[in-house]
Amino acid sequence: MKLTVIAVGKLKEKYLKEGINEYSKRLSRFCELEIIEVNDEQAPDSLSSMQEEQAKKKEAERVIKRLKPGTVLIILDVRGVKVSSPDLANKLNSYFISGKSHITFVIGGSLGIDKELLGMADLRLSLSDMTFPHQLTRLILLEQVFRAFKIINGETYHK
Repeated sequence: MKLTVIAVGKLKEKYLKEGINEYSKRLSRFCELEIIEVNDEQAPDSLSSMQEEQAKKKEAERVIKRLKPGTVLIILDVRGVKVSSPDLANKLNSYFISGKSHITFVIGGSLGIDKELLGMADLRLSLSDMTFPHQLTRLILLEQVFRAFKIINGETYHK
């Protein structure tokens, strides 16, 4: 199984890097994990809606270039479906059982995700009704994916 996380923007905070490294190590016994960072666009508060759309489009183009054919595309989107941890485990497992061995998660930048890229998604997933910085979202996503693998394998994990 291969999991790819494509994230818009560079990870800067040391504590987040350490957490992501920890969950990457934990996940290594379940899957091959690749984390890809693509450059984000500068987004000052003064951007017009047209400039925001153009910035999201440029970011989406960078993401699309990194997508592999045949991957299951799961985009993190605040308007996406909300699932429990066991439901996420079941969803991932259903992809694996059906022979889809590569899953790609996309985390957009601070402006969100371009509608063309959203339209390509096999699943639009929301982690919460709350808003998280996109850098923290990486850590939360990896923890939830690790939890999903523990559930899939019938292993205990704290509740």
